[in-house]
Amino acid sequence: MFGPKGPFCQSCGMPLSKDPNKNGTEYCSYCYQDGKFVNPDMTLKEMQELVKGKLKEMHVPGFLANKLANDVAKLKRWKQ
Repeated sequence: MFGPKGPFCQSCGMPLSKDPNKNGTEYCSYCYQDGKFVNPDMTLKEMQELVKGKLKEMHVPGFLANKLANDVAKLKRWKQ
């Protein structure tokens, strides 16, 4: 989702190849540690805002940051 190659974190969309502390799951270590979500009460909207902010920090153009943040809703953690 956030790059040319997957797999991607099924919570935030970060490429798992970019995770400095790989945990062997389908989630990055920023979202998931010790068998549970780091922020279990986080809402989809909160995650989308976090993702958008991180992408903008990385100088991703606003329109693309918005699209990628909206795509977070398609990830396993957020599907209903």
